[in-house]
Amino acid sequence: MRASSSEVAYLIFDVEAVGDGDLIAKVRYPTEKLSAPEGLRKYRDELLEKTGRDVLPPTFVLPASVAVAKVGRDFRLIGLSVLDEPDYRPHIITEGFWNGWRHYGRPTFVTFNGRGYDMPVLEYAAYRYGLAIPDWFNVSAPAYEQCRNRYNSRSHIDMMDLFSNFGATRMNGGLNLLANLIGKPGKSGIDGSQVQDMFDAGRLKEINDYCRCDVLDTYFVFLRTRVLLGLLSLEDEGTIVAETKAWLEDQRDNDQAIAHYLEGWGDWVPPPNPE
Repeated sequence: MRASSSEVAYLIFDVEAVGDGDLIAKVRYPTEKLSAPEGLRKYRDELLEKTGRDVLPPTFVLPASVAVAKVGRDFRLIGLSVLDEPDYRPHIITEGFWNGWRHYGRPTFVTFNGRGYDMPVLEYAAYRYGLAIPDWFNVSAPAYEQCRNRYNSRSHIDMMDLFSNFGATRMNGGLNLLANLIGKPGKSGIDGSQVQDMFDAGRLKEINDYCRCDVLDTYFVFLRTRVLLGLLSLEDEGTIVAETKAWLEDQRDNDQAIAHYLEGWGDWVPPPNPE
């Protein structure tokens, strides 16, 4: 949206991940001689039976999509992209994510439930691929300065932690609810539970399109939280949202994901003034 020289203060991101069938078969079922698809299917079925959901834990997945929005100190959107497009290779995605964070001067990560899922996926992937990220794992720093400290909002703002008061209450409805409260599309036909089957069917571009839409929702929710915290006026939020919508409209004809996002667009309507 703006010149590339603009300062990036925040990286808002979302991860979609898929199961590593070979690892699952080897670690969870070492004596059963299962193929990768068989191991993955068995583990998903077990999770579904136990929890009602077949979402794999971060330890057994690979990043299939990482979408990132660059945001300036004035909270305006600078750019939106998915990593390693159109190949979407997990090791290149991982390397690009951590190198990008360094390139932009280690800006603040912004996520929804990123501390519980998205960030661990990328940390385990860095371990798997032999990447050194001592500036993230700065474990020799005082506890309150460590990037991975749960309460270090300079390094990572997880909006689930903000709304749940770090787990004191349940954030029922999640990002979808928060997006809908301010008129944004939220989930629109695809959710994370479908990603594995989409990946198996070769629908990688659709996964990445979905991931970008999730990041847009996260961005608009982030703006409203800045109003909540008194860091942005409601009037300025409205101006930024209008500017962002105009930018999205400019991309509509050449970007199927953005066109789909705009189809679900709604404007926040303030409550009526009392008479």
